Amino acid sequence: MDIKKIKSEFPIFKQKINGKPLVYLDSANSSQKPQIVINRMANFYETEFSNVGRSVHTLAVKATNRFEDSRDKVKNYINAKHREEIVFTKGATESINLIASSYGEKFISKGDEILTTELEHHSNYIPWHFLRQKKGAKIKFAPVNERGEVEIDEIKRLINSKTKIIAITHISNVTGAIMPIKKIVDLAREKDIPVLVDGTQGAPHLKIDMEELGCDFYAISCHKMYGPNGLGILFAKKKWLDVLPPYQGGGGMISEVLKDNVIFANSPTRFEAGTMQTAEVVAFSESIRFIENLGIKNIQTHENEILEYGIEKLRKNNSINLIGNPKVRGSVICFTMKGVHPHDIATILDEDGVAIRAGHHCCQILHDKLGISATARASIGVYNSKDDIDILCKAIDNCKKVFKI
Repeated sequence: MDIKKIKSEFPIFKQKINGKPLVYLDSANSSQKPQIVINRMANFYETEFSNVGRSVHTLAVKATNRFEDSRDKVKNYINAKHREEIVFTKGATESINLIASSYGEKFISKGDEILTTELEHHSNYIPWHFLRQKKGAKIKFAPVNERGEVEIDEIKRLINSKTKIIAITHISNVTGAIMPIKKIVDLAREKDIPVLVDGTQGAPHLKIDMEELGCDFYAISCHKMYGPNGLGILFAKKKWLDVLPPYQGGGGMISEVLKDNVIFANSPTRFEAGTMQTAEVVAFSESIRFIENLGIKNIQTHENEILEYGIEKLRKNNSINLIGNPKVRGSVICFTMKGVHPHDIATILDEDGVAIRAGHHCCQILHDKLGISATARASIGVYNSKDDIDILCKAIDNCKKVFKI
């Protein structure tokens, strides 16, 4: 892939940070947006804007068609069986909350168990915590091993007759561990247990095929896939959407409203209450087109090459401690530096135009398990190169000089 050409498609890289070219290594947090996505949003507002699924005038019909075309685009991209299995939400967080609320309300009772892991982002823990408080359910955590991964035997060990759902990340946003989702789904299927996958880190970097993975629910964060903010996708098997109660009530998600009764619309409309983020949905089809034009396998090969180069370079630095060493790894590198707080690392790196994230990355349970309060994280996107890693390492050396390490 021609990374220089790819980078030129992202207007944000035209600017400088503190007089230095921007080296953006924070895509696990949120990816940058290519011009085609920005243009599509602007064009929609300029020439096609209207609310969807309500009016019958020309603009409304056109906007509704564009909206539903994006649903079809997503359906095909992730190889869902039915277009009705694609629900648009405000983000992956809402997607997970939707299932925790709707599935939990109907199928989880006091004493039932929710199985998750110590790797999880808060977005795939707090919604289940709410359910635990409301229903008296229990949450079990499959432990992380010394490599920063969760072994499938630990998942198998914790499954029992009380397990009502497995909620698990696809890729850890701290250790980069890629979970064996298909194997976990196969285990769960033997016990008729549904599986929800937090795909916020998986969807931007891996080939996602719902028919192959077999999971019941998959949450996607569009702003991490070179798409707009404020938009998420919930894939849910039709058999579930047809029986789950709505998550929110309002306009658009109903079939008939009477004083003494309400009939809800069929899925996915019943889960899309209120005015939807139409411009974002329409523009996300361009994000998918951008990824498809490059080829997800090409993206994965490129990112793995940069990842391996970065790990190799950082391992040679005696002041750096890399967090996790999973056998199968995604595009994040978390690290600490002896004697320097991660926030200080990030601040000094920013002076050299290098953008990374510092903190617990919304994974406090994992950081507690590791015995550290925070880490610095460099995460890789399609626009990154080995030169970016070299600049990162040079900036780290400058940080060491500041702290006289």
